[in-house]
Amino acid sequence: MGCDGGTIPKRHELVKGPKKVEKVDKNAELAAKWKYCSLSQEKLRRPIVSCELGRLYNKDAIIEYLLDKSAERPNTEVVAHIRSIKDVKELNLTDNPAWEGERRNAKGDCYEDMHCGMFICPVVGLEMNGKHRFCYLHTCGCVFSERALKEVKTEICHKCGDPFHENDIVMLNSSKEEQDKLQKAMEERRAKAKTAKKSKKSKALETVFKSPESTAPEMKSTPANGESSSNSSAPGPSGSSKPVKVTAAAGSKRSIQETEKSEAYKSLFTSHSSAKRTKDQMSNWVTHTPYHF
Repeated sequence: MGCDGGTIPKRHELVKGPKKVEKVDKNAELAAKWKYCSLSQEKLRRPIVSCELGRLYNKDAIIEYLLDKSAERPNTEVVAHIRSIKDVKELNLTDNPAWEGERRNAKGDCYEDMHCGMFICPVVGLEMNGKHRFCYLHTCGCVFSERALKEVKTEICHKCGDPFHENDIVMLNSSKEEQDKLQKAMEERRAKAKTAKKSKKSKALETVFKSPESTAPEMKSTPANGESSSNSSAPGPSGSSKPVKVTAAAGSKRSIQETEKSEAYKSLFTSHSSAKRTKDQMSNWVTHTPYHF
């Protein structure tokens, strides 16, 4: 069976078999996770932050997302759990001296090692390229390899010296099972913080309502002989007399003209003498606040 040009088709052109499953290159997948931002898909550059699930982002991409969440961006489901800048931690990374970046292969005419990472572990010296498991401390943001934490067991950060607990360790670019565990721990941590915040608010309201009762001024009783309480004195423990001042009642009001303010300040109010008008300035009709002449 031939075609117009006398060509003979082959079997794979006539018979359609099942489609082959496309396999993702492991090197490309690792490079996408460890060298590119999970939100903007741009190359990672300092400052680099990570969320509580261990994903890597550029800090400027997170700030742009938080400022305008309505904008259409790809991979928005990756950052759905990030509510504010407090939900991410800036990472304290150690540069790899063997990584030259794009300076060496600017023209694209030489070999580029895909396994060379931008950062390394400051304790063991392993490159952060996806072949080795890395983690960061949620307290200080320092990044180490999992091997370093296992070999050198300590409760103090190897880089900055801050103390940490086992719950503060977050794995970077972990598997789906580990991300599910991290998400459950994140939800529990946020629920505890929410209840603690509510309890603090309730305690603050209780103190506000109790403070006027405890700090209310007590009225002093005047003596029966007609003398003023300001002139009366009570003997102290050593026999010396001290004058007792009378505190004004909490509900009493004073006019602004009776205070010790300046005349310029008093003239701002309608109770000042300059605000009063004569009969010639008064009009035949009066409004609620007649400030016109």
